[in-house]
Amino acid sequence: MLAGVRQGALVSGVVVAIVLAVPGVAWAHGVGGSSDSVPGFAWLGTTHMLVGWDHLAFVGGILLLARAIRRAAKLISLFALGHSVTLFTATVADWHVNPVLVDVVVALSLVFVGVVGLRGRPKNWTWFAAAVLAFGLVHGLGLSTRLQALGLPSDGMIPRVLAFNIGVEIGQLVAVIAMFIVGDVLSHYVPKLRDPRLSHGALVAAGVVAASILALSAPGEVLQPMQAEPAAGACTVRDRTETFPAGGGHPVKDFFEPGETVPATSFGHVIGDGYVIVNYRPDLAADQLAQVRAFVTDTAAGRVVGGPAPGQTEAIKAVHAYRTAACATTDIDAVREFTDEWFADPRSKPVE
Repeated sequence: MLAGVRQGALVSGVVVAIVLAVPGVAWAHGVGGSSDSVPGFAWLGTTHMLVGWDHLAFVGGILLLARAIRRAAKLISLFALGHSVTLFTATVADWHVNPVLVDVVVALSLVFVGVVGLRGRPKNWTWFAAAVLAFGLVHGLGLSTRLQALGLPSDGMIPRVLAFNIGVEIGQLVAVIAMFIVGDVLSHYVPKLRDPRLSHGALVAAGVVAASILALSAPGEVLQPMQAEPAAGACTVRDRTETFPAGGGHPVKDFFEPGETVPATSFGHVIGDGYVIVNYRPDLAADQLAQVRAFVTDTAAGRVVGGPAPGQTEAIKAVHAYRTAACATTDIDAVREFTDEWFADPRSKPVE
């Protein structure tokens, strides 16, 4: 089995990575629904890792270069240490790093591993191990931006962050085992794939394409730090802290009337598909409620769902994967501006 891994473990994964390196998927990690439970966050971490092709491709590149199981285990352990440190620290300390810049650096980490492989295996493994640790720290920042986007409750944050990290490591372990199996099968049945240059070249291509798409999709954001958005009309825009339980499908309709039960798990599902959720105070006046209903059900508004939120103090609250617009009055124009800006963001595009 080791010979298969040594010669062709990553070929299938990298080919898929190149195919996936198109607008929308270049962002690598779709944002799924949130969860209220600690085990739920572990599951979110596992599934999040298994769809993070850039992270898995980097791990595959390490396997391909290491060849020996013991060396591969050491390098992957360093990588896991790096992303665990920054995942936990950045999330708990509430660091708001530029997600576009982080994703570009993550994509370039694939280029680094690929170029090292094309030049031949490292003669000095110490510097390569240090680079793996450094890129692990960057990958951890990327994981943190996605975890923060899921929305974390203020109570019990640390257990949920730890659970998410454990889930990430479980997902990574599952992926590594799959790479060993796929590599063994491919190297046995497709001898041409035993040439490691094919895999290294594919890594470079995937990283360059993904980094270029990310930089060109949001050129103004790559070199700019994250900044708080100013208030828009009667609305204050801030980072999202609202959570929605995971596990549902798409809601049966877009707008739920006062007194109707909002399918929270369905809302948790669609926020991961780039939707905007509009929650309103159930005691709104009839004319204000009509304005909210008209906006949510207007097909021109885009992917928007809405429903009552008992106990909410704001008149309306618009929420997407990363940000929240909390409005003291039914300022529909401000909400429309908020949603339009989100739908213009490449991160709002659902992964097909």
